[in-house]
Amino acid sequence: MSKNVLVLPGDGIGPEIVAEAVKVLEWVNDRFGLNIELNEGLVGGAAIDATGGPLPEATLNAARNADAILLGAVGGHKWDKLEMALRPEKGLLGLRSNLNLFANLRPAILYPQLAAASSLRPEIVSGLDILIVRELTGGIYFGEPRGIRTREDGVREGYNTYIYSEPEIERIAHVAFQAAQKRNKRLCSVDKANVLEVTVLWREVMTRVGAEYPDVELSHMYVDNAAMQLVRAPKQFDVMVTGNMFGDILSDCAAMLTGSIGMLPSASLNDQQQGMYEPIHGSAPDIAGQGIANPLATILSVAMMLRYSLQAAAAADAIEDAVSRVLDAGLRTADIMSEGARKVTTAEMGQAVLKALNE
Repeated sequence: MSKNVLVLPGDGIGPEIVAEAVKVLEWVNDRFGLNIELNEGLVGGAAIDATGGPLPEATLNAARNADAILLGAVGGHKWDKLEMALRPEKGLLGLRSNLNLFANLRPAILYPQLAAASSLRPEIVSGLDILIVRELTGGIYFGEPRGIRTREDGVREGYNTYIYSEPEIERIAHVAFQAAQKRNKRLCSVDKANVLEVTVLWREVMTRVGAEYPDVELSHMYVDNAAMQLVRAPKQFDVMVTGNMFGDILSDCAAMLTGSIGMLPSASLNDQQQGMYEPIHGSAPDIAGQGIANPLATILSVAMMLRYSLQAAAAADAIEDAVSRVLDAGLRTADIMSEGARKVTTAEMGQAVLKALNE
């Protein structure tokens, strides 16, 4: 039976990096006989320009029928003045909520070849391998009520609702504990239980679910301390689990420890292992069209797709090995450039990965 992959290049550098990732996916599809069928759709700003909305019904239907989705990025200055409901980012949020992609897995791995590119000293980050599990369809990004209102005294105020139910916390807890079981059996739950009632509940549920995983060491940490610890001693962490907003912030912080946000892939999964796979770096409109974006995070997102949704671990291993060998060869895009390395374009980096796969 064939597997269906929906490709959504999106905005900014999205089309450039996705083009290289698709070439890699097509290569492993052919070499490993994976029987993958690719379809392409519109989302974000590209969809707004073509259809008037960030998530066309055709794209949503295609996403529902896909085994996996490869996304580039959404957003850009061009659409910043649109009302909130029509912003490109609403297309991304719509996919997450409609497909119930509640579990976001964000690995932060420092390739040894890039130790010098990290913002921290090599001895602090060498060997870094963290998995951040972020709850993706709840919390303050989706909570109601929300909006901007004018009070009786004429003062305008914005408001959002930070809310999590026990079932939402329980399901992400199980994902995080099971991920920790497959790694070093340590899980740090990040909250702000000293001031936010919603995270008091979060901590209670994490502790209760933790009793079902006696082989995993559970710890708790306030989010402000977690941010400090990520830059002070990041290797103390194995798996981190947290809510939507805190996970958004901490995973980007962890990304810079690895040398570049352009190196980090992500997976967003539902209960059926249907997933959306994307680099975490965003659309970078300031460099779009220049051919200098790093496609490796998107290529590594393809590897995650093969491993989690398409059950093709050997193909995933081949891609990850090829990326490592390209870095061994000293090829670097601008974001990971270091002394003595050879700077390459987006397309040249993609071609180098293909060449490594063929060797």
